[in-house]
Amino acid sequence: MGQRYGEIPARMVDFIGHQKLFFVATAAADGRINLSPKGMDSLRVLDERRVIWLNVTGSGNETAAHVQELPRMTLMFCAFEGNPMILRLYGTARVIHTYDAEWETLYSHFNPLPGARQIFDLAVDLVQTSCGMAVPFLDYVGEREQLLDWTEKKGEAGIRDYWQERNQQSLDGKPTHILVPQS
Repeated sequence: MGQRYGEIPARMVDFIGHQKLFFVATAAADGRINLSPKGMDSLRVLDERRVIWLNVTGSGNETAAHVQELPRMTLMFCAFEGNPMILRLYGTARVIHTYDAEWETLYSHFNPLPGARQIFDLAVDLVQTSCGMAVPFLDYVGEREQLLDWTEKKGEAGIRDYWQERNQQSLDGKPTHILVPQS
């Protein structure tokens, strides 16, 4: 049966650290809900109530737009091996862009990734587990290299051009502030 916690229990920190995949859900006050799969060793648990994850360049930038309008976020992890479990972290998130003062300090928690565009800092206020008995067993084969190859080929200037063209607004036209600080 599911359980609830006010902070991330130590045994869950270990579980999170072993996950190769997690899901991020956000929504603005109106418009579309966003649910994105994430990987690439991009998540760190800083303490029992704080998690950061490094967001790399992608085709959209919904999470940044949503969090700046309505900062609620849910992270979900599923056990694809071993005992079944689904773990959700609920909380309030902040987006840290490459131009923000906190960027360097928070980015130092990660191995550098080309195309890194934001860090999301989640203040966890609820941790929930559920059974996960319907989640299938899956085997981890390895990381996909296409995104890293693409960003390295584009180079830093090419990535900034891509942000200019494709990452400044959400699907619903909400600003992401990827290039210009929020006024």
